Amino acid sequence: MLYRQRTLDTPHGRLQTPVLFPVSNIGKRSSDNTPEYTDSIPDLSTAMVNTRAIRNRQPQWNRLLADSTLRGEMDVAPDTIVFADSGGFDFQQQEVDTTPEETLETQRQIEADIFGTVDVPLSRDNQQAENQRRISRSIDLALEASDHHDGDELLFGSVHGYDPETVRNTIRHLERNGDFDGYALGSLVPVRTDYEKVTKVILSARRATDKHLHVYGLGGVTYQPLLLYLGVDSFDSSAFIRSAGNRNYLIPGFGGEPMKNIEELSHLPCACPVCSDRTFDEVRADRDLLVQHNLWALALELRRFRYMAAADEDLEGYLDLRFRGNDVTKRAFRLAKQQVRRLT
Repeated sequence: MLYRQRTLDTPHGRLQTPVLFPVSNIGKRSSDNTPEYTDSIPDLSTAMVNTRAIRNRQPQWNRLLADSTLRGEMDVAPDTIVFADSGGFDFQQQEVDTTPEETLETQRQIEADIFGTVDVPLSRDNQQAENQRRISRSIDLALEASDHHDGDELLFGSVHGYDPETVRNTIRHLERNGDFDGYALGSLVPVRTDYEKVTKVILSARRATDKHLHVYGLGGVTYQPLLLYLGVDSFDSSAFIRSAGNRNYLIPGFGGEPMKNIEELSHLPCACPVCSDRTFDEVRADRDLLVQHNLWALALELRRFRYMAAADEDLEGYLDLRFRGNDVTKRAFRLAKQQVRRLT
């Protein structure tokens, strides 16, 4: 097993890993806004934000340039540790419209703790030559950011690739030619149903470097245990927001369930602060409550794994049980065990 616990020193405090960065869709249309959560989930004093979106939202950006702060705009604690990705997801469908220097300037202005380099995500629909161009472009942008970064914030190089060799070679090239505190794997969300591919890509990154490893976008209840087993140090997720928008109720250890499938229940099968003293109908009727519950589900998934590791329990046995009900994830974990045992 490659699971590990570490400490990251950031400008806003020490961060114990592994850790989840909940996506905060600050300032977007109301259905995408993230309800306040840091007061109710103390071990989630983290947030993931989109640098490009913040800079392009003029009224908000003008306030941040004046006397406002990002954490004040988000209504979170002043010591919340913020990971600011570049907003590269937008560049799947359009050309890059920013520079590493501009992105670094924005990340500094919002006082983020971790900077993700500008990147150009891949697509399964692209020709191989186009995806290779995007990989090379992301490498160049990461190295340019490394040349211009000189602060105390952590700089994570964004890495893309659908095969282990590409990812391994990319990280080794960035290690030789840049100065990065960690690496963040992208472009895996579009291929998330291919557990074998995702597992091999993550393991290739672990082989290439011992530095912090983040995975963009795969921090949902299904993927979390697998990422932890593979030794991923952090991950982000907006699944708790998207699931609530579809009225899906996340259950630790099981995944998501459409609320229409469990509407015969008067109370929900969860003891989190959201569900413990509310009825099924109350939670279903209030999207913000459902978002908060879903985030609790993600937090509980991480807490459970941490407890099992701290208690020196049989984690592989736990994960065998965890994935038993789904043939796809069961096969994925079987593959992960085989791959990990070759490394250890």
